[in-house]
Formats: sequence, structure tokens, C-alpha cells
Amino acid sequence: MGAVMTTRRQGPANEDNWMFPPADGWTFDQVKNLELPFDWELVDGRIVVRGRTRFWHNRVRDKMLIALEAARVEPYEVVAEQCVMVDDLNVNKPDVIVFDPRGLDFLELECVPVDKLTLVVEVVSPGSRQDDRVRKPALLATAGVPFYWRVELDQDGRLATHEYWLNADTHSYFPAPLHPVHRGKLVTEVPFPVQIDLDALVGF
Repeated sequence: MGAVMTTRRQGPANEDNWMFPPADGWTFDQVKNLELPFDWELVDGRIVVRGRTRFWHNRVRDKMLIALEAARVEPYEVVAEQCVMVDDLNVNKPDVIVFDPRGLDFLELECVPVDKLTLVVEVVSPGSRQDDRVRKPALLATAGVPFYWRVELDQDGRLATHEYWLNADTHSYFPAPLHPVHRGKLVTEVPFPVQIDLDALVGF
């Protein structure tokens, strides 16, 4: 027998059917209450498992968060591992985001709306290269997120941060004009003035 085709009318996803999305895909409302034994994102209506990350990735992410938090200015907020609602079928969880919280309910907020984002920071792991280099920047640029940083570990064990700005006309990112790639120290004026010692983010 062939697989039974499901539809959205079946209601919320559950532990038994989450891997069989409706023809049009799961919506966030259908999957948000799922209790699964792994972390996941919603990609075009499909639940996609987020891979495990190494210690260095998590520490770089956390230290990047601390540095941005220390530099931030009003009205911006900075948070790590917070889900972002791009649309009903696409809910991502970037490593770090900077967003404008005005108009959002602090106690009721589930996912930050993509139009509130100012900066997304992704720390690239071996299992996320294609996502962080291709899929996510394309998705975020199309959604109008002004700035995107891709943080990668070079072969020499040092960090390189690739800074991208949004071309509002083409809805695509282009390398920052003055310093497209930061090594040693990240210095930029957008979305607010910040200086980060990249070498200090790696190591004990």
C-alpha cells in the first residue's frame, strides 16, 4: 500500500506523525507544542533536526552574545538560540540575533518576527555549512534583515567573521564595503558601534 496522504485538517502534529507533513507543509501553530527528543527548525513546512554542536561553537556563540550585549544601544535587544518566525512554514533558530523589541509582548512572545531583526549571527559548524552559507542568508535577505554575520573557524584555529549588508533593491546580501572579512578583531559601526576581539573568543 502507498503512504496515506495527510492534510492540514488533521490538526496539530504529534510524536507519531510529525515526519509526515501535509502536502502544503506543517505550520508553526501545528508543531510548536511538539515534545521531541531533539532540537529542530521548521523549513518549508518540514521539521528538520538541528545537528549537535561542538564545545568551541557554543562558547564562541555565547561570547559573541556577551560582546553584542555589552555594546548594544537602545532600543535593541540581543538573544541567543531564539526562534525567528520568517513565515508560517519557516521558523529558524539562529545562533544570535539583534532585534527591535518595540511592540512585542515580553511575556507572550514565542518567536521573534523576522521584520523585527536587525542582525543575525551564525557560527558555522561542519554540519551547517550549506545552511549558514547559502540557505539562511538567502531566506533572511529576502525577508529584509539588514545585516548578517557568518562566523567561521579557519584551518589555523582562528575566527573569521564575514560581514554582509542587505541590498534592499535586490533582496540579497553583499560583503560589507570597508571590512567584508574580519580577522583578529571585528570592528563595525552597524547595527551599532562594536569591537570584538575574535582571537579572545577561541580557547580557554
